[in-house]
Amino acid sequence: MSKDSGIRPEQGVLESSSDEESRAFLEEQLRNHQFEMTQFRRDADPAEVAKVKLDIANAQLGLGQNENAWNEAKAAFEAFVDKEDWASAIEACDIMYQTEQPSSILALVHGVWLSVTYPVDPEYSISMLSYIIDETPNDSDGAAIAAATAHYIVGVRAVDDKHDSLSFLTTNMITKVAQRHADVKSQETLDFWMDKMELKDPEKFLPRMGKVIDAIANGQWWFDRDAMRKKLPVN
Repeated sequence: MSKDSGIRPEQGVLESSSDEESRAFLEEQLRNHQFEMTQFRRDADPAEVAKVKLDIANAQLGLGQNENAWNEAKAAFEAFVDKEDWASAIEACDIMYQTEQPSSILALVHGVWLSVTYPVDPEYSISMLSYIIDETPNDSDGAAIAAATAHYIVGVRAVDDKHDSLSFLTTNMITKVAQRHADVKSQETLDFWMDKMELKDPEKFLPRMGKVIDAIANGQWWFDRDAMRKKLPVN
């Protein structure tokens, strides 16, 4: 081992041991959840089956079995949508996105749409929208719109004990996006940038968020959004 590596021999051994333990744990979890699947009756609640499929997908993702993880998560997603369990459907989208399969970006956009449209925990929305920021080029307005949307959702959904911490998180998201988008480095410049980008008025940036989502999806939706919108409460 070279002197420049900065890693002591025993440190490498510890990391290898930790990796092995983590893999062994995931393999055990996968076996346990697969056994759970064999215990379901034919008339089992699809939502309960889907939750186990999601656990299987999560373990498979950790083990690098990405294609299998995609298949399990996609099946779970469809069951959750049928049951209108939006939070679990978003979790399935999260796993599908992380599998880096050909349609992973579509899974992401479905997760974003659900997390913005339905009143789920704002942490789901933050997670999905942060992926959009990661996927968006530095000079694109899409990242700024996603960050502003995340901040707005925290403002209208976050409960009191989480509001301040989540608001701080989304404020940092906006600040980082501003830095990479326009080299913004001061509060005064940030305010000017947000005004210029029209990121303070939800009536302006939310429709733009919708356009970003539509552009990414490119018409390849897995469900009928119009039918789902009709079920939403008016207020």
